[in-house]
Amino acid sequence: MTQVREVVASQPVSSLRGWLGVGAVAAGTFTVVTAEMLPVGLLTPIGSALRVSEGRAGLALTVTGLVAALAAPLVTATLRRVERKVVLCGLLALLALGNLGAAAAPTFGVLIGARVLVGVGMGGVWAIAASLAARLVPARSVAAATSLVFSGVAVASVLGIPAGTFLGGLAGWRIAFVAAACLAVLVLAALAVLLPRLPATETSALRGVLRLSRQPGLRIALLVVAFLVTGHFTAYTYVRPALEGATGVDAETLGALLLIYGIAGVAGNFGAGTAAARAPRKTLIAIGSILAATTIALPALGASLPGAVVLMIVWGVSYGGVSVSTQSWVFAAAPQAKEGASALFAGVFNAAIALGSLIGGLAADAIGVAAAMWLGGTLALMAVPVAALGRGVHRS
Repeated sequence: MTQVREVVASQPVSSLRGWLGVGAVAAGTFTVVTAEMLPVGLLTPIGSALRVSEGRAGLALTVTGLVAALAAPLVTATLRRVERKVVLCGLLALLALGNLGAAAAPTFGVLIGARVLVGVGMGGVWAIAASLAARLVPARSVAAATSLVFSGVAVASVLGIPAGTFLGGLAGWRIAFVAAACLAVLVLAALAVLLPRLPATETSALRGVLRLSRQPGLRIALLVVAFLVTGHFTAYTYVRPALEGATGVDAETLGALLLIYGIAGVAGNFGAGTAAARAPRKTLIAIGSILAATTIALPALGASLPGAVVLMIVWGVSYGGVSVSTQSWVFAAAPQAKEGASALFAGVFNAAIALGSLIGGLAADAIGVAAAMWLGGTLALMAVPVAALGRGVHRS
């Protein structure tokens, strides 16, 4: 009986409803990434209101990433027998609660506590969402559907972070968190209506999930993720004070620069998705090289507004392709256990976010925000030789 149920559950849903389900899952990734990244555009007002430095305020992102890193494999393993639709809806509810808690936080400690809830929701949603495309659309459309799911990450940069920054400037940073909570509730409703039943198909316990990391191809892919994402967030967490210091831009211009970055990120997501389906390793070597050069150059070349615009476009295109390209490599390395591999991927990705924001904060407080840019670029560059080493265990 169990075998029959798993075969039925693994068959893709071929219909308009399948694609609507993919769209709902993409909205879920958009929502969790928006919630996770919201402090990036609000560091200055959060620090001012709660009387902490910008470097310390960045811990709101560090803690969320760290909790998400732990939650990704734990949620997948602990709830391995629970229907995925139910799990996703529960995680969105938790995300809404965390955002409301952040909005009402009277102290920085309470804010961090609320961000722990956001981290659990973030890690769980990301771990499960990545593997759902293959269950919702026919095999020939899986690559396109996976790119659409991860477009939520890029679109969060286009709409989520700039919109949060704008709303925070207009009505206060607390209202931005309330808006994120409302968005989570709306997406929860969409998932409940649009997703078909998705019985659990992988039943590995935590030990089985962690054992996947012994596979050489997957291990190297995760190491590339670690360097790229740590480098990016070492720099990007402090992009607001970096741009303010380099170009003296006001809040409106800063919002426009982040919007430009995000639009470029969407283009990078779909462009890299196509390239990574054929050659994820080579795609990531190119991404790492460009990302490193851009962040290192920002303090100097970003001193003029035209230079800042060009650098934000290039940065957006390069980083926009990271999620879908690394996920393609992860799936290729562990095709027999996509959800377990996705859990490890989400864990490493979010640990790297936490580590990057922490390192960037230490560098920004000790030396200055320019140091965070330089250090981030150096870390991203280290992903290039690691990806090159993957040639022997990955065909491209």
